[in-house]
Amino acid sequence: MKSVPKPAAPGPVPHTPPQSAPDEAAPLRLARSACSLVAAAAPVLLTGYALLTLAAGVLPVATAWLTKLVLDALADGAPLSQVVRPAAGLATAGVALVLTGEVAQYLRAQLGREVAVTAQERLYRAVDGFVGLRRLEDPAFLDRLRLAQQSGGASPGQVLDAVLTVAGSVFTVAGFLGSLFVLSPLMTLLVAAASVPVLAAELWLSRLRARLAWDLGPVERREFFYSTLLSRMEAAKEVRLFGTGAFLRGRMVADRRAVNAARRGLDLREARVQTALGLLAALVSGGGLLGAVAAARAGRLSVGDVTIFVAAIVGVQGALASLATAFARTHQALLLFGHYTAVVEAGPDLPVPREPRTLPALRHGIELKDVWFRYSDDHPWVLRGIDLFLPYGTSLALVGLNGAGKSTLIKLLCRFYDPTRGAVLWDGVDLRDTEPAELRSRLGAVFQDYMNYDMTATENIALGDISARPDHARITAAAARAGIAPQLAALPHGYDTLLSRIFFAGTDRDDPETGVVLSGGQWQRLALARAFLRDRRDLMILDEPSSGLDAEAETEIHSSLKRHRSGRTSLLISHRLGAVREADAIAVLREGRIAELGSHDALMAAGGEYARLFALQAAGYRDTAPAHDGRQP
Repeated sequence: MKSVPKPAAPGPVPHTPPQSAPDEAAPLRLARSACSLVAAAAPVLLTGYALLTLAAGVLPVATAWLTKLVLDALADGAPLSQVVRPAAGLATAGVALVLTGEVAQYLRAQLGREVAVTAQERLYRAVDGFVGLRRLEDPAFLDRLRLAQQSGGASPGQVLDAVLTVAGSVFTVAGFLGSLFVLSPLMTLLVAAASVPVLAAELWLSRLRARLAWDLGPVERREFFYSTLLSRMEAAKEVRLFGTGAFLRGRMVADRRAVNAARRGLDLREARVQTALGLLAALVSGGGLLGAVAAARAGRLSVGDVTIFVAAIVGVQGALASLATAFARTHQALLLFGHYTAVVEAGPDLPVPREPRTLPALRHGIELKDVWFRYSDDHPWVLRGIDLFLPYGTSLALVGLNGAGKSTLIKLLCRFYDPTRGAVLWDGVDLRDTEPAELRSRLGAVFQDYMNYDMTATENIALGDISARPDHARITAAAARAGIAPQLAALPHGYDTLLSRIFFAGTDRDDPETGVVLSGGQWQRLALARAFLRDRRDLMILDEPSSGLDAEAETEIHSSLKRHRSGRTSLLISHRLGAVREADAIAVLREGRIAELGSHDALMAAGGEYARLFALQAAGYRDTAPAHDGRQP
């Protein structure tokens, strides 16, 4: 056994800082980012929509003035020719207003779809760009990611709508205020002053809405978790057998009621504020109307003047309300869009060198030098000073009790995390100095928590090396090596059969019964086939590759793995010690340290932890063997 001295306690652990709500001090940067996203998604649609929206802001003012001209001409008894021209203009403006609205609505819908696709692609490209797993195991980041998924496609369009609404409202307000100022400067000041509390209240409410969305994120994610448990096949057996449906449903409903209560409180506050603002607007417009009527009776205003006066008050108040609402919506949309940009602009979660070193073909071996690791400052140490060498062309088995650090060590080899202290070396090159994608292209793996993809059998295997998808011979060869080829060939559509009861393929629309769900052992063989597709990689990692198989299948798979690993570098983890006895070396992990290291025979002769565990398993098999009947074997 290799003795490893305990080093001094390592220093502080770098970790991702806690997530917080979006920065409210960067609205202009977020607005530029949102508009840039919209422009990149559909520039032609954006141009048309912007022009129509701005035109819609001018048409109400033109309509009001044309109405005044018509009424004044009629009141003055003007010739028909003087009435027809403004009347025709009024009719044209009405038609233009209808057409502008309908075409703008159509363009907005198309623009929204294009923006949603672009935003979605950018979001998941950014998530795919995360080098490691730390962020995907951070609850605060997952809350932010959920808000980014919800708001990323809609928020840029909302920001654009709000910006264009502001621009259109500015045209409307400017036109109506100019008209109103000609008739009554005092009324103009009153109407403008009344808009200030409206704008302030809307901005305040928008902050409350955005903050509520952030605060409710964890609760809504929990509610979704419970609803998934109640509706997905993965949990259905236990939920029904253990009768936990009512319990889970109760928790789901409790979370929903908590969300509803929080939103109801905001709705009540918003209703009170909006009522007060509506009363203020009614008082201003009512007082203005009374003043206009009095002026008309005194002969200071014409019938047309009264009409445009009323239209101006209503138009200014409406435009100012739209302006305030647009500002508020912009503010809220920007706050939510901040979650999207925070994810998209997060960058790699592990340092990637600007000029990475080329990863050499493995010829010497992989070495862990004084490797310490824990997931954060608040977590206990998982690995404690690991020194281990895996020579090229040999097989190493990791064994130990649950929680000893075996799976964490694999995460470091794949560079899903970096060591807190120490280094993982590949032929002497620190993995932190290399390009992660190049490293992973050199690895093949079967993970203990392997994936079952709701795709066809061909696609399930080809995901191990997507370039092999057109090469059916490679797919079937990998399946044969994993011992699953006959079962896949016998499926209704062979390898093109969808392995799911959640979706169905287009060819199965009229006969959805053709969807097939494999057994646990068959899924594990499929995961092995996926790994065998990467048969020319420098390192093969096998984490419990036969845990779901019966005894005969396990023997068959390990025989295949033995042939496959011969002369190749491999790392094997298994709780079934009979499966690791033929490895070139076996490392026993205990509490994050290498407790023993050697061949099966050497460790058995040493009589240590490995020998004890092996004897326990062997005794278990002997205790369950059939009683001897007294005859000679």
